[in-house]
Amino acid sequence: MVKFANRIQPCDNGLNDIFTYANDPALISFAAGYPNNQLFPRAALQTAFNASLTERCNLQYSTAAGLPSLRAKIAQHISTAQRQFTAEQILLTQGAQQGLDLTAKLLLNPGDGVVVEAPTYLGALSAFDAYQPTYYEVPLIADGMDLNALQKILLTHTVKFIYTIPDFQNPTGCTLSLAKRHALLRLAQRYDVIILEDNPYRELRFSGTPLPSLASLDTTNHVISLGSFSKILSPGLRLGWLVAAPELLEPLTALKLGNDVQSSTLVMNAVDHYLTTYDIKAHINAMNRAYAKKMTVMLTALARYLPATVAFTKPCGGFFVYLTLPAEIDTGQLLKQVILRDAKVAYVPSASLFPVSHQANGIRLNFTNLANETIELGVKRLGQILTQTLHQKHYAKL
Repeated sequence: MVKFANRIQPCDNGLNDIFTYANDPALISFAAGYPNNQLFPRAALQTAFNASLTERCNLQYSTAAGLPSLRAKIAQHISTAQRQFTAEQILLTQGAQQGLDLTAKLLLNPGDGVVVEAPTYLGALSAFDAYQPTYYEVPLIADGMDLNALQKILLTHTVKFIYTIPDFQNPTGCTLSLAKRHALLRLAQRYDVIILEDNPYRELRFSGTPLPSLASLDTTNHVISLGSFSKILSPGLRLGWLVAAPELLEPLTALKLGNDVQSSTLVMNAVDHYLTTYDIKAHINAMNRAYAKKMTVMLTALARYLPATVAFTKPCGGFFVYLTLPAEIDTGQLLKQVILRDAKVAYVPSASLFPVSHQANGIRLNFTNLANETIELGVKRLGQILTQTLHQKHYAKL
């Protein structure tokens, strides 16, 4: 019998369920964080890939860091008034997910401390789990992480990095305030800990004023920042980027070389051509207009159909709305025992999004990849079941 490495443990964190639900035509699935199929710039991408094969005709190996001209365009794209980035600070990755894995591989020994928001992105936990960290949860409030709770952890535990999604957080949709961004950077400097900033939703803002990224505010090289084309262009490209100081980027690039040698030359050239030929900001603005309408449909339906004892977030952008039910409700059990069967609706239950406390009374809903009328219908079905369930729970206590 094959004996696996110690770090390989049986895992049922629900990640596979998300994709299963998303591909089941019998379900209205709010589970997967998919961009909208109708908003992909298909014609432009076809032209870009044709150019990659004909005009550039480069099907040879590239470099581990990635195509220099594309890295330069990404650097220009993410540069702000606070900070200008260069191609030399950027590593191209297989989506932001590879950046999560490479960072964990670089920094973590078994048992090392990792701070995560509670709740947090399930895919990040899946990436980190392979390196057997000790997790510390920091509660989320309306304007992001509870920094008082974070400081208590940093005072009493050794932490290798703090993982945060500062803009339209997955799963809650909340955004870290500007004051807290500065305060978080001060804590990272004081306790000499890396911040891993995961920012795939950053440009998907529907209202309010954009805030500077943590990377753009960082003056002490304590931030590793991840970006991705998955949510703003297409997840099928599997292309993202990592930004870090040279002392971090060099070993991260070496790890990528050992992992997959390089990202796809064909894809890198196609995206480079797309950014040269087309206006990606205009494309993102069109996406934001469509997504804003979908989020409004969802929030309006939630207000209409949910029982008063269920709270929900009201994001200014991103992909997700988060529901909080009374503490005694296990949304995972409710999903499998009742909602999938009776409502034909799927969502992400919260227990696996809290790596320590496993709080089970939350629900993540995605609104981006469904038609508006389907969002309305799905929320109505969900609301009916929740109303019935909570009514029964109430009378069971009397």
